[in-house]
Amino acid sequence: MNDRKRTIVFYKDYFDSFFIKQNEKVKQKIVWTLELVEELQNVPETYLKHLKGTDGLYEIRVQVGNNIFRIFCFFDKGQLVILMNGFQKKTQKTPKKEINKALKIKKEYEQEK
Repeated sequence: MNDRKRTIVFYKDYFDSFFIKQNEKVKQKIVWTLELVEELQNVPETYLKHLKGTDGLYEIRVQVGNNIFRIFCFFDKGQLVILMNGFQKKTQKTPKKEINKALKIKKEYEQEK
């Protein structure tokens, strides 16, 4: 049954290069979380959160044991989720340099459209 509310698209290879470095357990959890984002009408903030003051940037949140991962994304035409860079979170706050990298990728995407 395919009741997807959103379609996830990978922009260039930013996400892939992050994904391939993860172990099997982390990969499984990422895939599970992405499916959740595609299928649920209202995705809980535990898994998808808007980053305040970032012009439409969201983070997909994945946790495996004590390891926390973030995958940046944004919406296009309301439903399309464009996945960008991901990283392992080591601190409470999302690092500025990761946010800046994501904003740069988003801009690149918008210019290419």
